[in-house]
Amino acid sequence: MKCRFCKAELKNLVIDLGLSPLANSLLAKEKTLQKEQFHPLKVFVCEKCFLVQLVNDSVTPEEIFSDYVYFSSFSKLWMEHTKKLSDILIQQFSLDKNSQVIEIASNDGYMLKNFVSNNIPVLGIEPAKNICQIAEKEGIPTINKFFGKSTATELVENGKEADLLIAINVMPHVPDLHDFVSGLKILTRTNGVIVIQFSTYLLPFLENNEFDSIYHEHFSYFSLIAIQKILNAYELEIFDVCELSIHGGSLRIFVKHKQNNSFSKKDSVNKLEKKEIEFGVEKINMYNDFMNDISKLKKEIHDFFVNSKLEGKKIACYGAPAKGNTLLNFCELGKNFIDFTVDISPHKQGLFLPGTHIPIFHPDKIKEIKPDLLIILPWNLKEEIIEQMNFIKDWGGKFVTLIPKVNVI
Repeated sequence: MKCRFCKAELKNLVIDLGLSPLANSLLAKEKTLQKEQFHPLKVFVCEKCFLVQLVNDSVTPEEIFSDYVYFSSFSKLWMEHTKKLSDILIQQFSLDKNSQVIEIASNDGYMLKNFVSNNIPVLGIEPAKNICQIAEKEGIPTINKFFGKSTATELVENGKEADLLIAINVMPHVPDLHDFVSGLKILTRTNGVIVIQFSTYLLPFLENNEFDSIYHEHFSYFSLIAIQKILNAYELEIFDVCELSIHGGSLRIFVKHKQNNSFSKKDSVNKLEKKEIEFGVEKINMYNDFMNDISKLKKEIHDFFVNSKLEGKKIACYGAPAKGNTLLNFCELGKNFIDFTVDISPHKQGLFLPGTHIPIFHPDKIKEIKPDLLIILPWNLKEEIIEQMNFIKDWGGKFVTLIPKVNVI
C-alpha cells in the first residue's frame, strides 16, 4: 500500500471500521433480497507527507459517483451558506459578465445559479449523469464528466478557462490527486483563483470523533499542511484560508498560480499552520488514540440503543446521509433497534439504507408513528432539522445526536 500523493509505504493505521457497503448506494426493495457488496473501511496516515487517507482498491469512482442520490439543494442551511459564499466571491474578485466561473462536482447547480442570477457566465462539471440532467433543466450549463487533466485540457482547447474555479466538497472524493491537481492548474487562468472547500478537515475530524465521515467516497482527510504539499508540487500556492463550522468543521482555501503576484499570502495561512503543528498533525503517535476513542464511543452508542429498547421506547431516525450509514453499520444498529428513517429528499424516499435495510419514508411518517426518540443522522444539520421537526415535543419526543458523543436534546 502506497500513499496516493507521495507514494511512500503506508504503515500507520489510524482506524479500521471493518466492512461496510457503499454509503450512498440506497437500495430498492428488490435489491434488499440480494447479496450486498461490503468493502473495507481502513484509514492510514502517511509518515512522509502526513496525508490521512482511505485505502481500498476494490471500489472505483465510477461505481460510486455515476448515479448519485445526494442533491445539495435539499438543505436550507447549505443553500444559505453557498449563497453567502457566492456573494463574497463575486465582490472579492470583481466578477462580471466578462468572467468565467467553473465549478467541479457542481451537483444540481445549487451554487452556480447564484452567479447566473448576476449575469456571470458559468460551467458545471458533474460526473453523475442523473444530477447533471437536472442541472441542465434548471438552465445551468453542465458537462457530464469526471474532472482531471484530460477534461481540463479539453475545455481549454475549446476556449474555456476559469477566472474562478470552485471545488467544494470534491477534493476528498478524488482517488488520483495528481490527475486532479494537474487539472486545476491547467483550467485556471494565470491570474485566476481556485477556491477549494472540504468537510473532511483533519482537526475537527480527530477532535470531535467524526468517524462517520469515513466512507468509500472520502479518499482523503486533509490538514492544511498536507494539502499545501500537494498543491505546491504543481506550482500552486495557498494565499488565504478560512476555518468554518459548516458540516461539523470545514476548511476553505484560496489558491493561485505561484507566478501570480496579484494576491499576497495572508497571515491566516501561517496562523493555521502553527495551530496544526501544535496540534501534532506531523507526529505519528498523535493518531494512535483515535481508534480507542471510537471503540469507546461505539460501546456508548450501542448501550444507549439497548437501554432505550429495554425501556420500551420507539426509535426512528431523521435523514439518510452517507455518514449515517457508516455509523449504523459500524455500530451494528439495524431494524432490531430502529423502525425507520425519514428524509426530505424525494429521491431517497421509498428506498432502504444499505447494509441495515432500514426503510426511508417522507418526514410525515414521524407524525403518524410518534417515536419517543428521533436520531438525527446528519448531525451537522441538527439546528435545521430540530426547527423542522420541533413538533415531536407535542408527545414528549426527544432528539438525539451521536457525534461526538450521545446527546439527548
